[in-house]
Amino acid sequence: MSAFGAAAGPVTVDRYAVLGNPVAHSRSPFIQAEFARQTGQALAYERVLCPLDGFAQAVRAFAAAGGRGCNVTVPFKFAARQLAMRCSERAALAGAANLLRFDDAGWFADNTDGIGLVRDIELGAQVSLAGRRVLLVGAGGAAAGVLGPLLAARPAALVLANRTPDKAHALAAAHAAWARAHGVALGAAALDAPGEAFDVVLNASASSLRGLAAPVPASVLRPGTLAIDLMYGAPAEPFLAWARAAGAVARDGLGMLVEQAAEAFFVWRGVRPQAAPVLRALRRQLAADA
Repeated sequence: MSAFGAAAGPVTVDRYAVLGNPVAHSRSPFIQAEFARQTGQALAYERVLCPLDGFAQAVRAFAAAGGRGCNVTVPFKFAARQLAMRCSERAALAGAANLLRFDDAGWFADNTDGIGLVRDIELGAQVSLAGRRVLLVGAGGAAAGVLGPLLAARPAALVLANRTPDKAHALAAAHAAWARAHGVALGAAALDAPGEAFDVVLNASASSLRGLAAPVPASVLRPGTLAIDLMYGAPAEPFLAWARAAGAVARDGLGMLVEQAAEAFFVWRGVRPQAAPVLRALRRQLAADA
């Protein structure tokens, strides 16, 4: 019975999911369950494996079954942006989305990867990006997703380095006006000559998935450089060891994962959870699973 003598009605549990291929490895269900517990929100979060040629159908089926929103992982982030009637400025700038919200007025797309990375750098690693020299390795979807928020943090300069320099130049050109608006010198370079002694080095390339330590020379580092691989777990270990050997401060992408998930929770629910305790819990879980 309620305090007013009437029986409380059933609690509505809203459904969310992460959609991708592969998706079994995703830690998002644990993270979102922790956020829900922390904030007292009633929701269920699951994994949905999408056929490589059936992403749009899988999203529509999930929404039709009562889903309120979803995260989107590789390789569907560009397709996710195209499914939504409306999108955030950061999704428009990236041309990709990692989040959909199924509003009655029309689906909404967002990209929380970049703000997740920036918050992990500035809050988790406690390194201010303002006035720093930043190297972003890679020019694919991961780099596109984080570049806009990185530039909005107003580093002094940001260099994009990629195996195919033309692709780095194209990504820089697409963000040129945004970079100028935030007072950032934005450039592009080949992997073998990106510059030296950066304050922050971010690996958004696929090198970790191929088991490579780093695709750039060690001269990009200096003692104290913050070096982050956007991957986490075993794939990130070679990069982290490479960075530590040069005296850099090495960090994996787990903090970014939790921070971008916290932003997604806020976009869906209008409540901002605390990322730090969930990151600690996730690291404990990963250590126990090792």
